[in-house]
Amino acid sequence: MNYRFEHGRRYHGFKDESYFFPNDDQESDRLDMYHHIMVMRMDNQLHLAPIGPNPQRILDLGTGTGIWAIDMGDKYPSAEILGNDLSPIQPSLVPPNVKFEVDDVENTWVYSSKFDYIHSRYMTCSLKDWPKLMRQAYQFTKPGGWVEFQDFDLIFYTSSNGEFKKGDPIDAWISRIASGLEKFGLEPHPGPKLENWVKEAGFINIEAKTLPIPTGTWPKDKKLKEIGAFDLIQFLDNLEGLTLRIYAAAYGWTPEEVKVLCAQLRKDFNNPKNRIQHNFYIVYGQKPLDA
Repeated sequence: MNYRFEHGRRYHGFKDESYFFPNDDQESDRLDMYHHIMVMRMDNQLHLAPIGPNPQRILDLGTGTGIWAIDMGDKYPSAEILGNDLSPIQPSLVPPNVKFEVDDVENTWVYSSKFDYIHSRYMTCSLKDWPKLMRQAYQFTKPGGWVEFQDFDLIFYTSSNGEFKKGDPIDAWISRIASGLEKFGLEPHPGPKLENWVKEAGFINIEAKTLPIPTGTWPKDKKLKEIGAFDLIQFLDNLEGLTLRIYAAAYGWTPEEVKVLCAQLRKDFNNPKNRIQHNFYIVYGQKPLDA
């Protein structure tokens, strides 16, 4: 809990160069909003893997605010659910079958027993060695058990008739974030690579989905319009938090320079003619029964 404070924001203190985004209340609100966005995009489901009605042990990697683990605890009272994260920002009032621990999932795992289901979500920009994570997930999944990885890349693109193009301010901003994270060995684009990593780890019965998430209210579909509205809000309200630390560490930008950039970015995010979206990737697989 020895947090760091920089540029008016709070950051975790454990493994200082593992995560470049804040862990304060403002960021927690953003993460909870993103939980809502992802669940809505999955047709109000918490997971897609067919884990059955009575799973016994569930592990949530990088649990963040713990909101997914808490919702799963309510949905599956049969299960013991463990969530881990670098920051102890989770609430203390949780269902009796939900527990949290501070841990770095990139360290060697030391769990005493295996899990029926291992879940990882929204870990883009947070990990250096995804294949190792997959191998450890395979090791600690029970034969016949499931893993599910839900993640992103940092690439925006437009619908068929949008005006957004490569080199625009939003594209330049997110490309710099990706390049900055790569300087520190972090993977900014895990989403499209998940399926192959899961396969290489040894899982079978793999299913993969790619779900576009709009940013803004430009879609005609009612549900996508609502998702896009939430996605736009979380970007507009948190551009400085997403940008400050990595731009300072990788490029030497000052907070004042970042504020000027974010003012320009808000104009572009609010331009309905851009019709921007980004992809949400979901991959789940099963450990062979004879493993």
